[in-house]
Amino acid sequence: MVDLSNSEAQQLGLRFVGFYFMNQKEIEHISNNNNSSLLTTSNHDRDIAGLKYVYPVLSRRAGGLSVGINFNTNNACNWRCVYCQVPDLIKGAAPDLDLPLLEEELRGFLNDVQQGDFYQRFQVETDNRVIKDIAISGNGEPTSVKNFAQIIDLIGNVATENGVLPKSRFVLITNGSLIHQQKVRKGLKALHSYGGEVWFKFDSTTKEGRVLINEATQSVKSSLENIRISSELCTTKLQTCLFDYAGQGWPVKEKLAYLEALKIISATTEVKEILLYTLARPSMQPEASQLAAILPDVLNAVAEEIRQLGFKVSVAY
Repeated sequence: MVDLSNSEAQQLGLRFVGFYFMNQKEIEHISNNNNSSLLTTSNHDRDIAGLKYVYPVLSRRAGGLSVGINFNTNNACNWRCVYCQVPDLIKGAAPDLDLPLLEEELRGFLNDVQQGDFYQRFQVETDNRVIKDIAISGNGEPTSVKNFAQIIDLIGNVATENGVLPKSRFVLITNGSLIHQQKVRKGLKALHSYGGEVWFKFDSTTKEGRVLINEATQSVKSSLENIRISSELCTTKLQTCLFDYAGQGWPVKEKLAYLEALKIISATTEVKEILLYTLARPSMQPEASQLAAILPDVLNAVAEEIRQLGFKVSVAY
């Protein structure tokens, strides 16, 4: 990274925009994106801010600005959920990250939000002009990255120095399939040190459902063990997506198995909260035409049954 004065930048045809110097072509690209892709709860475009790793989201679950961190810029994941909004999804792991670039982007983006005109450029409503969380999510399974713990520390340090943590949440959104690995356990300990939490995907507790919904081969028993491990290392919440697949609604077999699994989780783990939600944006997978959101009344009824088991439940429609 090269430091430039304003006069030197002008001689090179550059302007300071947000938090770094851009040439006119780059400015026009970002401007066009801003004009056509205003920040809304239905738009989770990873490229909207023109950055590689950092992207803003207006989260209906968080209730404000979520600063997303995308490790999987190669669109690779070890699962393939039928409701996934990632185009051209492939099976695989996160690539090596450019850590200096990640740090530069995160520092600059937070500065743009806190001191710049980010909210004005993206026409964010006043009620949403608050950083609710830093969310490690993106286009695949983030815990598949090699130096996971080091990256957690990098993000945590930058967010703390900028005053985002501990006021805002620090969230890892994961399918939980790799939590038994030592590198991931180390990362969860680091996440916990920053007051962070794990949102552990838990959509189905039948072998057939996990294959159909998540294209996952990991057993339910293994997932339950990973939930236990996660909850012992860091605050862990389960996130469950309920939706209608091929007009079948949520099958009774799936519901009964899910509730039985929650009884086991209640007795054997530290998990206290379930994040229940349904589809809000179109899937980019081949099954998209067969998927539909579950009605609010159905979600609320399921939430009440879960509460009867002793869990706190948050519902997002």
